[in-house]
Amino acid sequence: MEDIFKTLPQHTCSWSKDRMTLFKYQEFWNLQELIEGAILAQQTFKAQPSDVLLCSCPKTGTTWLKALSFAIITRQKFNEFTSPLLTTMPHDCVPFLEKDLEKIKENHKNSCFPLVATHLPYTLLPESVITENCKIVYVYRNVKDVVVSNYNFMIELVKLRVEDAPFEEFFDEFYQGVSCYGPYWDHILTYWKASKERGPSRILFLKYEDMKRDTTSEVKKLAEFIGYPFSVEEEKTGVIENIVKMCSFDNLSNLEVNKNGKHRSDDPTISIENRLYFRKAEDGDWKNYFTDEMKDKIDKLMDQKLIETDLVLK
Repeated sequence: MEDIFKTLPQHTCSWSKDRMTLFKYQEFWNLQELIEGAILAQQTFKAQPSDVLLCSCPKTGTTWLKALSFAIITRQKFNEFTSPLLTTMPHDCVPFLEKDLEKIKENHKNSCFPLVATHLPYTLLPESVITENCKIVYVYRNVKDVVVSNYNFMIELVKLRVEDAPFEEFFDEFYQGVSCYGPYWDHILTYWKASKERGPSRILFLKYEDMKRDTTSEVKKLAEFIGYPFSVEEEKTGVIENIVKMCSFDNLSNLEVNKNGKHRSDDPTISIENRLYFRKAEDGDWKNYFTDEMKDKIDKLMDQKLIETDLVLK
Protein backbone atom coordinates (compact mmCIF):
# COMPACT_ATOMS: atom_id res chain seq x y z
CA MET A 1 0.00 0.00 0.00
CA GLU A 2 2.79 2.42 0.90
CA ASP A 3 4.42 1.95 -2.49
CA ILE A 4 1.12 2.51 -4.28
CA PHE A 5 0.40 5.81 -2.51
CA LYS A 6 3.88 7.15 -3.25
CA THR A 7 2.97 7.10 -6.95
CA LEU A 8 -0.54 8.58 -6.76
CA PRO A 9 -1.46 12.22 -7.47
CA GLN A 10 -2.63 13.91 -4.28
CA HIS A 11 -4.53 17.06 -3.42
CA THR A 12 -4.99 18.80 -0.08
CA CYS A 13 -8.39 20.49 -0.08
CA SER A 14 -8.19 24.26 0.37
CA TRP A 15 -11.57 24.53 2.11
CA SER A 16 -10.48 21.99 4.77
CA LYS A 17 -7.66 24.15 6.13
CA ASP A 18 -5.21 21.33 5.28
CA ARG A 19 -7.22 18.75 7.24
CA MET A 20 -8.19 16.58 4.28
CA THR A 21 -5.99 15.13 1.54
CA LEU A 22 -7.35 13.11 -1.37
CA PHE A 23 -5.48 10.74 -3.67
CA LYS A 24 -6.33 9.93 -7.27
CA TYR A 25 -6.56 6.19 -7.86
CA GLN A 26 -7.64 4.78 -11.23
CA GLU A 27 -9.11 8.14 -12.28
CA PHE A 28 -11.12 8.79 -9.09
CA TRP A 29 -10.27 10.86 -6.01
CA ASN A 30 -10.63 9.50 -2.51
CA LEU A 31 -9.32 9.34 1.04
CA GLN A 32 -6.39 7.00 1.59
CA GLU A 33 -8.27 4.63 3.92
CA LEU A 34 -11.09 4.21 1.39
CA ILE A 35 -8.68 3.53 -1.46
CA GLU A 36 -6.97 0.94 0.71
CA GLY A 37 -10.38 -0.64 1.35
CA ALA A 38 -11.16 -0.62 -2.36
CA ILE A 39 -7.87 -2.32 -3.23
CA LEU A 40 -8.44 -4.96 -0.56
CA ALA A 41 -11.94 -5.60 -1.91
CA GLN A 42 -10.61 -5.85 -5.47
CA GLN A 43 -8.07 -8.42 -4.36
CA THR A 44 -10.13 -10.56 -2.00
CA PHE A 45 -13.89 -10.10 -2.42
CA LYS A 46 -15.65 -13.11 -3.92
CA ALA A 47 -19.14 -12.11 -4.98
CA GLN A 48 -21.98 -14.61 -5.10
CA PRO A 49 -24.58 -14.58 -7.90
CA SER A 50 -27.28 -13.75 -5.35
CA ASP A 51 -25.50 -10.60 -4.15
CA VAL A 52 -27.28 -7.30 -4.80
CA LEU A 53 -25.01 -4.26 -4.77
CA LEU A 54 -26.42 -0.91 -3.65
CA CYS A 55 -24.18 1.59 -5.41
CA SER A 56 -23.98 5.36 -5.21
CA CYS A 57 -21.76 8.37 -4.95
CA PRO A 58 -21.81 9.88 -1.44
CA LYS A 59 -24.77 12.08 -0.49
CA THR A 60 -27.11 10.94 -3.26
CA GLY A 61 -29.64 8.99 -1.19
CA THR A 62 -27.49 6.11 0.06
CA THR A 63 -28.92 5.97 3.59
CA TRP A 64 -32.50 5.93 2.30
CA LEU A 65 -31.75 3.27 -0.33
CA LYS A 66 -30.13 1.05 2.31
CA ALA A 67 -33.07 1.42 4.69
CA LEU A 68 -35.68 0.67 2.02
CA SER A 69 -33.76 -2.32 0.63
CA PHE A 70 -33.15 -3.76 4.10
CA ALA A 71 -36.83 -3.36 5.03
CA ILE A 72 -37.92 -5.00 1.77
CA ILE A 73 -35.81 -8.14 2.12
CA THR A 74 -36.41 -8.61 5.85
CA ARG A 75 -40.18 -7.95 5.88
CA GLN A 76 -41.06 -11.62 6.43
CA LYS A 77 -38.99 -11.65 9.59
CA PHE A 78 -39.63 -8.13 10.91
CA ASN A 79 -42.33 -5.49 10.65
CA GLU A 80 -42.47 -1.76 11.30
CA PHE A 81 -42.49 -2.40 15.07
CA THR A 82 -39.66 -4.95 15.28
CA SER A 83 -37.26 -3.99 12.48
CA PRO A 84 -33.57 -3.55 13.40
CA LEU A 85 -33.84 -0.21 11.57
CA LEU A 86 -35.57 1.15 14.68
CA THR A 87 -32.48 0.61 16.83
CA THR A 88 -29.66 0.34 14.28
CA MET A 89 -28.37 2.91 11.79
CA PRO A 90 -29.05 1.84 8.14
CA HIS A 91 -25.31 1.94 7.39
CA ASP A 92 -24.78 -0.63 10.13
CA CYS A 93 -27.54 -2.84 8.75
CA VAL A 94 -26.07 -3.13 5.24
CA PRO A 95 -22.30 -3.85 5.05
CA PHE A 96 -20.02 -1.51 3.11
CA LEU A 97 -17.64 -3.14 0.64
CA GLU A 98 -14.74 -0.79 1.34
CA LYS A 99 -14.90 -1.35 5.12
CA ASP A 100 -16.89 -4.47 6.05
CA LEU A 101 -15.35 -7.35 4.11
CA GLU A 102 -15.38 -9.67 7.13
CA LYS A 103 -19.06 -8.96 7.76
CA ILE A 104 -19.89 -9.68 4.10
CA LYS A 105 -17.96 -12.96 4.25
CA GLU A 106 -19.89 -13.85 7.40
CA ASN A 107 -23.18 -13.13 5.63
CA HIS A 108 -22.13 -15.35 2.73
CA LYS A 109 -21.30 -18.15 5.10
CA ASN A 110 -24.11 -17.97 7.63
CA SER A 111 -27.12 -16.38 5.92
CA CYS A 112 -28.77 -15.57 2.63
CA PHE A 113 -28.54 -11.80 3.23
CA PRO A 114 -27.77 -10.48 -0.27
CA LEU A 115 -27.18 -6.74 0.23
CA VAL A 116 -23.74 -5.17 -0.18
CA ALA A 117 -23.25 -1.40 -0.38
CA THR A 118 -20.44 0.54 -2.04
CA HIS A 119 -19.51 4.01 -3.26
CA LEU A 120 -17.04 2.61 -5.77
CA PRO A 121 -17.48 3.52 -9.44
CA TYR A 122 -18.34 0.56 -11.66
CA THR A 123 -14.80 0.46 -13.08
CA LEU A 124 -13.33 -0.15 -9.62
CA LEU A 125 -15.71 -2.92 -8.53
CA PRO A 126 -14.12 -6.30 -7.76
CA GLU A 127 -14.01 -8.48 -10.87
CA SER A 128 -16.19 -11.15 -9.24
CA VAL A 129 -19.15 -8.72 -9.18
CA ILE A 130 -19.06 -8.67 -12.97
CA THR A 131 -18.22 -12.33 -13.55
CA GLU A 132 -21.01 -13.46 -11.21
CA ASN A 133 -23.41 -11.08 -13.00
CA CYS A 134 -24.61 -9.55 -9.72
CA LYS A 135 -27.56 -7.21 -9.76
CA ILE A 136 -26.78 -3.55 -9.12
CA VAL A 137 -29.03 -0.74 -7.90
CA TYR A 138 -27.61 2.72 -8.57
CA VAL A 139 -29.10 5.87 -7.04
CA TYR A 140 -28.23 9.33 -8.34
CA ARG A 141 -29.34 12.89 -7.58
CA ASN A 142 -29.39 16.50 -8.76
CA VAL A 143 -25.75 17.56 -8.83
CA LYS A 144 -26.31 20.89 -7.06
CA ASP A 145 -27.92 19.26 -4.01
CA VAL A 146 -25.11 16.68 -4.03
CA VAL A 147 -22.54 19.48 -3.79
CA VAL A 148 -24.33 21.12 -0.86
CA SER A 149 -24.92 17.85 1.00
CA ASN A 150 -21.27 16.85 0.58
CA TYR A 151 -20.14 20.26 1.77
CA ASN A 152 -22.15 20.15 4.98
CA PHE A 153 -21.12 16.56 5.70
CA MET A 154 -17.44 17.19 5.06
CA ILE A 155 -17.08 20.32 7.19
CA GLU A 156 -18.68 18.44 10.09
CA LEU A 157 -16.35 15.53 9.43
CA VAL A 158 -13.20 17.65 9.65
CA LYS A 159 -14.74 19.75 12.45
CA LEU A 160 -14.86 23.14 10.76
CA ARG A 161 -17.38 25.92 11.13
CA VAL A 162 -19.22 27.08 8.01
CA GLU A 163 -17.64 30.51 8.29
CA ASP A 164 -14.17 28.93 8.30
CA ALA A 165 -14.77 26.75 5.22
CA PRO A 166 -16.00 28.87 2.29
CA PHE A 167 -18.60 27.10 0.16
CA GLU A 168 -17.07 28.78 -2.90
CA GLU A 169 -13.81 26.90 -2.38
CA PHE A 170 -15.61 23.58 -1.94
CA PHE A 171 -17.69 24.23 -5.07
CA ASP A 172 -14.61 25.05 -7.14
CA GLU A 173 -12.89 21.80 -6.18
CA PHE A 174 -16.04 19.74 -6.76
CA TYR A 175 -16.39 21.43 -10.17
CA GLN A 176 -12.82 20.35 -10.96
CA GLY A 177 -13.81 16.78 -10.07
CA VAL A 178 -11.92 16.75 -6.76
CA SER A 179 -14.24 15.17 -4.18
CA CYS A 180 -14.57 11.82 -2.44
CA TYR A 181 -15.25 9.23 -5.17
CA GLY A 182 -15.31 12.07 -7.71
CA PRO A 183 -15.63 13.29 -10.38
CA TYR A 184 -19.35 12.80 -9.72
CA TRP A 185 -20.31 12.83 -13.42
CA ASP A 186 -17.68 10.22 -14.28
CA HIS A 187 -18.95 8.03 -11.42
CA ILE A 188 -22.44 8.15 -12.91
CA LEU A 189 -21.16 7.47 -16.40
CA THR A 190 -19.38 4.26 -15.37
CA TYR A 191 -22.72 2.80 -14.28
CA TRP A 192 -24.67 4.27 -17.18
CA LYS A 193 -22.30 2.69 -19.70
CA ALA A 194 -22.43 -0.62 -17.83
CA SER A 195 -26.24 -0.51 -17.83
CA LYS A 196 -26.25 -0.14 -21.60
CA GLU A 197 -24.00 -3.20 -21.91
CA ARG A 198 -25.67 -5.41 -19.28
CA GLY A 199 -29.27 -4.25 -19.63
CA PRO A 200 -32.03 -3.13 -17.24
CA SER A 201 -32.45 -6.61 -15.77
CA ARG A 202 -29.00 -6.34 -14.14
CA ILE A 203 -28.61 -2.63 -13.35
CA LEU A 204 -31.46 -0.49 -12.02
CA PHE A 205 -31.13 3.30 -12.00
CA LEU A 206 -33.13 5.16 -9.34
CA LYS A 207 -33.31 8.94 -9.21
CA TYR A 208 -33.53 10.46 -5.74
CA GLU A 209 -36.01 13.10 -6.83
CA ASP A 210 -38.29 10.45 -8.39
CA MET A 211 -38.12 8.45 -5.16
CA LYS A 212 -39.29 11.49 -3.21
CA ARG A 213 -42.05 12.31 -5.70
CA ASP A 214 -43.60 8.82 -5.84
CA THR A 215 -41.96 6.70 -3.16
CA THR A 216 -44.49 3.86 -3.32
CA SER A 217 -43.98 3.22 -7.04
CA GLU A 218 -40.20 3.39 -6.72
CA VAL A 219 -40.22 0.99 -3.75
CA LYS A 220 -42.32 -1.49 -5.76
CA LYS A 221 -39.85 -1.18 -8.63
CA LEU A 222 -36.92 -1.72 -6.26
CA ALA A 223 -38.50 -4.78 -4.62
CA GLU A 224 -39.29 -6.35 -7.99
CA PHE A 225 -35.74 -5.78 -9.25
CA ILE A 226 -33.92 -7.22 -6.24
CA GLY A 227 -36.12 -10.32 -6.28
CA TYR A 228 -38.49 -9.60 -3.39
CA PRO A 229 -41.69 -8.41 -5.12
CA PHE A 230 -44.76 -7.51 -3.09
CA SER A 231 -47.76 -9.83 -3.33
CA VAL A 232 -51.25 -8.55 -4.06
CA GLU A 233 -52.17 -9.35 -0.48
CA GLU A 234 -49.22 -7.31 0.84
CA GLU A 235 -50.26 -4.36 -1.29
CA LYS A 236 -53.84 -4.62 0.00
CA THR A 237 -52.80 -4.79 3.65
CA GLY A 238 -50.51 -1.74 3.45
CA VAL A 239 -47.13 -3.45 3.73
CA ILE A 240 -45.57 -1.06 1.17
CA GLU A 241 -46.95 2.01 2.93
CA ASN A 242 -45.63 0.75 6.26
CA ILE A 243 -42.14 0.31 4.82
CA VAL A 244 -42.24 3.74 3.21
CA LYS A 245 -43.32 5.34 6.48
CA MET A 246 -40.77 3.46 8.58
CA CYS A 247 -37.92 4.41 6.23
CA SER A 248 -39.00 8.03 5.81
CA PHE A 249 -36.62 10.82 6.75
CA ASP A 250 -39.02 12.10 9.41
CA ASN A 251 -39.16 8.72 11.11
CA LEU A 252 -35.51 7.66 10.84
CA SER A 253 -34.08 11.06 11.77
CA ASN A 254 -36.12 11.14 14.98
CA LEU A 255 -35.04 7.72 16.23
CA GLU A 256 -32.78 7.79 19.27
CA VAL A 257 -30.05 5.79 17.52
CA ASN A 258 -29.87 8.29 14.67
CA LYS A 259 -29.98 11.36 16.89
CA ASN A 260 -27.31 10.32 19.40
CA GLY A 261 -25.60 7.15 18.16
CA LYS A 262 -22.36 6.72 16.26
CA HIS A 263 -21.58 4.78 13.08
CA ARG A 264 -18.64 2.39 13.59
CA SER A 265 -18.54 3.28 17.27
CA ASP A 266 -16.11 0.43 17.93
CA ASP A 267 -13.38 2.32 16.04
CA PRO A 268 -12.96 5.89 17.36
CA THR A 269 -10.61 6.81 14.51
CA ILE A 270 -13.38 6.45 11.92
CA SER A 271 -16.61 6.67 13.95
CA ILE A 272 -19.11 9.27 12.70
CA GLU A 273 -22.13 10.68 14.51
CA ASN A 274 -25.28 9.18 12.99
CA ARG A 275 -27.03 12.55 12.93
CA LEU A 276 -24.69 13.68 10.15
CA TYR A 277 -26.44 11.25 7.80
CA PHE A 278 -29.81 12.90 8.47
CA ARG A 279 -29.47 16.60 7.66
CA LYS A 280 -32.45 17.77 5.57
CA ALA A 281 -33.25 15.35 2.73
CA GLU A 282 -34.67 18.29 0.78
CA ASP A 283 -34.79 19.02 -2.92
CA GLY A 284 -33.55 22.47 -3.86
CA ASP A 285 -31.48 23.30 -0.76
CA TRP A 286 -28.77 24.32 -3.24
CA LYS A 287 -30.65 27.59 -3.81
CA ASN A 288 -29.48 28.70 -0.36
CA TYR A 289 -25.82 28.27 -1.38
CA PHE A 290 -25.37 28.75 -5.14
CA THR A 291 -24.83 32.02 -6.94
CA ASP A 292 -26.33 32.39 -10.43
CA GLU A 293 -22.82 32.01 -11.82
CA MET A 294 -22.26 28.72 -9.97
CA LYS A 295 -25.62 27.39 -11.14
CA ASP A 296 -24.93 28.19 -14.80
CA LYS A 297 -21.41 26.84 -14.54
CA ILE A 298 -22.33 23.44 -13.08
CA ASP A 299 -25.42 23.07 -15.31
CA LYS A 300 -23.31 23.65 -18.41
CA LEU A 301 -20.74 21.13 -17.21
CA MET A 302 -23.38 18.44 -16.60
CA ASP A 303 -24.85 19.06 -20.05
CA GLN A 304 -21.41 18.51 -21.56
CA LYS A 305 -20.57 15.42 -19.53
CA LEU A 306 -23.94 13.65 -19.83
CA ILE A 307 -24.85 14.65 -23.38
CA GLU A 308 -24.89 11.01 -24.53
CA THR A 309 -27.25 9.90 -21.78
CA ASP A 310 -30.92 10.36 -20.98
CA LEU A 311 -30.07 11.30 -17.38
CA VAL A 312 -31.12 14.69 -16.05
CA LEU A 313 -29.20 16.00 -13.04
CA LYS A 314 -30.23 19.64 -13.16
